[in-house]
Amino acid sequence: MKVLGISAGTNGGSNDAMCKEALMGAKELGADIEFINLHKLNIRHCTGCKACVMSLFSGRGNACVLKDDFQWLVDKMYEADGIVWAVPIFEKGAPGIFHTVMDRFGPRLDRGNVMIAQKIAEQGGKPVDPKYLREIAVSYMGIGGSDWATRIQCDFANQALTPKWTLIDNDCFKWSLDIVMNDEAIARAHTIGQNLARAAKKIADGTFQAPQGIIGEDYCGPKGVCPHCRGNNFYLQEDGTAICCACGTEGVMKNVDGKYVFEFDAEKWIPHAHDSISGKFIHGDDIQQNEGKARAAMQTPEAKARKKKYAEFIQSSKPETV
Repeated sequence: MKVLGISAGTNGGSNDAMCKEALMGAKELGADIEFINLHKLNIRHCTGCKACVMSLFSGRGNACVLKDDFQWLVDKMYEADGIVWAVPIFEKGAPGIFHTVMDRFGPRLDRGNVMIAQKIAEQGGKPVDPKYLREIAVSYMGIGGSDWATRIQCDFANQALTPKWTLIDNDCFKWSLDIVMNDEAIARAHTIGQNLARAAKKIADGTFQAPQGIIGEDYCGPKGVCPHCRGNNFYLQEDGTAICCACGTEGVMKNVDGKYVFEFDAEKWIPHAHDSISGKFIHGDDIQQNEGKARAAMQTPEAKARKKKYAEFIQSSKPETV
């Protein structure tokens, strides 16, 4: 089994240290390990060109048009059975470099989209590499310099749901500028690595069972308020309903004996959950239908006239070339 550690922090800093501590824990249980610091790579921002999804849904594979180190990183990820991230907390959530990786994953590496593309390929299209359907276990550690950290775990869950990786641990370490001197935090990172290695070993030998529906009691990490994905971030609506920001299930938030309880119709919403295969198929169908409608609308004379109006109105400013 192989466990890959990825740090999104300063080279040689606290995130590197915590990631390597987790790798030490994984290695103790027999894992082959590798470490990558994202700042050593050239990873360009996603431009939203949609070329990848158009290729997927037209039987032309799922390659990205940007040529940089991202595909090398993707290949390293999909060679692993388990991945552990250590990510600094910026403005309560993950930094831009993490979001860039997350943006480049979707939609070309969304497992539901890849499965749809496989069906298209069976009818004569270009096959998508089957490695993109591999089971992978993933754990995250958010390393923060204060207690402003309320969004980081949702960022992590959203990164995992695109390729449908199984989330093992999703931890946040607050007030952690001196975390390398915090024995309790170091021990926790070590345990996170070991938890991940146990799941990775099952993936490697083919005995891993990805959880379905509501998470069981034997699952690693804190339970969280959402009983499906263990998320703690919710979008509260004026009509009294709540939406889990990670998995998209909708229900009602209640206070029971001083604790928040999120109740939802599992039979209705789990098939629609963003981290379920059925939910991904629903999302993929919606994208295909909306792309078709948008293409038809944007080919009309009125659409072309509107685009011309905005193009002629003002151009983007840019610095002068020295």
